[in-house]
Amino acid sequence: MPKKPTPGAPPLATFYDPLNYTPEESVGFLMRQILSNVATQVEAELIHTELTNAQWVPLYKIYNRHASTVAELARVCHMDTGAMTRLLDRLEAKGLVQRQRSDSDRRVVNIALTPAGTEAAQAIPHALSAVQNRALAGFSADEFQQLKQLLRRVLVNARQAGKDDSE
Repeated sequence: MPKKPTPGAPPLATFYDPLNYTPEESVGFLMRQILSNVATQVEAELIHTELTNAQWVPLYKIYNRHASTVAELARVCHMDTGAMTRLLDRLEAKGLVQRQRSDSDRRVVNIALTPAGTEAAQAIPHALSAVQNRALAGFSADEFQQLKQLLRRVLVNARQAGKDDSE
């Protein structure tokens, strides 16, 4: 059943009709295809680091100081802590991260990159830039800015819809 619009929110769009909905033509499908393709290409660019897509994301988040504990990293990577612990086991086995219990709170596990982890993380923005620049081939600077602006609008709308669902 369609939801009522939130007061002050933009009017609900009517681009899709359930009677003739084609998933392959949906914005969500296209975005998922782009993300999947980019992830595969980034993984190929990072083959020399032996990092998988699942591994380079948290490694890069640690490198950029978006998280310093297992719980924070799980949250920013949208993973449960059990899955994050298993992923960190693999990164630790590769010698890229080290974990240490907090001295002040034994429940907290801090994460740090090793020198090898820092070196691997430094390759990530090069791979991301190369892959995304290839995907944007032929775009003008204005089109690139417009695309980012439109995607930000979709993101704001999606986040607002998510908030409305939880209320």
